[in-house]
Amino acid sequence: MQEDRLPPRVTIRQVAENAGVSVSAVSKVLRDAYGVSASLRARVEASIRELNYRPLAAARGMRGRTYTLGLVLPDIRNPFFAEILDGVASALAETQYQVMIGITEPAASEDAVIEAMIDRQVEGIILVGTVNVEAVVDALASRLPLVALGFHAPTMRTFDTVNTDDQLGARLAVRHLVANGFLATTMFSLDRPESTIIAQRELGYRREMIRCGLSEHINIVRVGSAKAQIVAGAKRVLDEPVRPRALFCWSDLVAVEVLSVASDMGLTSPNDVAIVGYDNSPVCALAQNGLTSVNQPGAVLGQSAARLLLERVGGRVSAQHIILQPKLIMRASSAAVSTCG
Repeated sequence: MQEDRLPPRVTIRQVAENAGVSVSAVSKVLRDAYGVSASLRARVEASIRELNYRPLAAARGMRGRTYTLGLVLPDIRNPFFAEILDGVASALAETQYQVMIGITEPAASEDAVIEAMIDRQVEGIILVGTVNVEAVVDALASRLPLVALGFHAPTMRTFDTVNTDDQLGARLAVRHLVANGFLATTMFSLDRPESTIIAQRELGYRREMIRCGLSEHINIVRVGSAKAQIVAGAKRVLDEPVRPRALFCWSDLVAVEVLSVASDMGLTSPNDVAIVGYDNSPVCALAQNGLTSVNQPGAVLGQSAARLLLERVGGRVSAQHIILQPKLIMRASSAAVSTCG
């Protein structure tokens, strides 16, 4: 039986012959070169559509354009990152640009992923949740256009940032718990305090606990991002002789695991321990979770970052720093109960 084969790839010469123009004319249209008439552009674009021509990315790279942007994510386990990706894709939908995704954990370092993207000639990078210091990100931004999402660096001029007000988000979580009678609140944080979003959330937690007169209850427990580390940390905290009345988790990914651990230990939420997450990802609204969470609009963050990066690629050099406002979404996991204290 004859093996099915893909049809041969259409060449730029075939497009030129079909349109009745020169190869150089087709190249000018593809490059969006200055001086191309509307009629010539229309003829070439009609032939491109008719023949389903797709220029090779490598050839575009040799001309200085690849129409590819890099999106560097910390991992793929956190459902919140899917919302960011959705926002980026939405912003690029009406452009020629495609996104190349790189994952930095657990198998690869952020630097290695970024260098691989640069080797593949991406025209700019959206860096999500980096734990690098400002100087490192600044050096990278000197090499190609860059937008940092989930990285607080409001004074930097070489790159743009897009964030939620993470300090306020943490304060909203503590404020809500206190208002519902949960005073002894522990923060379940990430063991990467060099992360600017973690630093801001921890700062917001501390400041709001102090403002509420609860400084004696301040307790930050830092664990890794792997499931086994989260589960072990949750068991340790929930099995303490004096169990915290509430847990504020740095992300929904952590909070859902904590809910599961609590259930396995025979504890109910909020009766035995109230739980609040961060991100308001889709899993929060599932009936078995009913997780209160600080909402930050992932799709809007992704759209904003992609828009800023396209502007950077287009030549803008002045820095922009976008801060979105969080909002707490209350669900059953932190509802007030009569035995709070």
